[in-house]
Amino acid sequence: MDFTYNEEQRMLTDSLRRLVVEQWGFEQRRKRARQPELDRDAWQALVDLGIAGLLVPEQYDGFGESPATMAAIQLELGRGLVSEPVIPSTVMATTALLSSGNDTIQAECLPRMVTGEWIATVAYLEGDQCNGLTPSVTQAVAAAGGFTLNGSKKLVWQGVRATHLIVSAVLDGTMALFWIPADTASVSLKDYPTIDGDRCATIALDDVALPETALIAQGQEANAALAAAIDYGIAALCAHAAGAMQRLIEITVDYLKTRQQFGRPLADFQALQHRLADMLVRQELAASMAYVAAAALGEADPSERRRQLSSAKVSIAETGRYVGQNAVQLHGGIGMTDELEVGDYFKRLTYADYLLGNTDYHLTQLEALYHQA
Repeated sequence: MDFTYNEEQRMLTDSLRRLVVEQWGFEQRRKRARQPELDRDAWQALVDLGIAGLLVPEQYDGFGESPATMAAIQLELGRGLVSEPVIPSTVMATTALLSSGNDTIQAECLPRMVTGEWIATVAYLEGDQCNGLTPSVTQAVAAAGGFTLNGSKKLVWQGVRATHLIVSAVLDGTMALFWIPADTASVSLKDYPTIDGDRCATIALDDVALPETALIAQGQEANAALAAAIDYGIAALCAHAAGAMQRLIEITVDYLKTRQQFGRPLADFQALQHRLADMLVRQELAASMAYVAAAALGEADPSERRRQLSSAKVSIAETGRYVGQNAVQLHGGIGMTDELEVGDYFKRLTYADYLLGNTDYHLTQLEALYHQA
């Protein structure tokens, strides 16, 4: 996979960087983080650049871009700590639909997601799960002309901002995925902020009546669709975190060039230069591992794909902690305050470790894969 930007990718990333600088500044981000509702103007600005249709094939009015373009876009979004539902909807939910084999629901939903009218998120965690994909609490039963769902989901990424939910449930002893409008009767959502200024929700399903057409996939098709959504989400998150590290280092360099001690900028002190150099080397490694994750999406061997994705996720988490902690330390005491955005980047990099499988989970995955080899 070629990660050298072509002319179209360069134009897109340049336009996106300008947009992020203009509309995702420090105060603008903080203001959006304080409100659970989606800022539709900000979302539409991303949609107008084609972000919502990036992975959607042309037959559904999208652009059919590759994972390489997805990684390039996420690097820019990570630089601005963009918390709109790009990864949950345009990456994970889109991939779940495309991998489901359900042509009817793809034709109905994807064009509306491309325009930004519909926003979807994947609800799969439940009970005491931290990393599992298999539902047990949420049950679906066939009813006259459709299905009835009961259960609950937790940590639904951008749940309250979604217009539709992709919900996993047990149907006839196997996993099934359902397409549910968020305003469906007997669906209740409880929104809450995460430590990094993003949003999650707990969803309760109480005798939710759905038509037959709400079934996206069942059995092996459902398992494959959810797994693909998680894989693409991991790759996107790795690139997002790498972009956040890149910008955090720039912020730290600017601070050290401005702050003076003993009549000299802090950036003149060799010990601090060495710390910055170490951070930059780690950040370049993180960017490389983000590209590894994107390339893994084209790997035909499931075990090899899983190995590369888990390796990238572990590396990104470790590097994010290193870069984030050093950035805070190099800012001194003020780095611990809420008045600087360095803390926002540190929180995002910390929280990224827990999204889509934490380090312990992915290390366990890697151990199992190496034992199989």
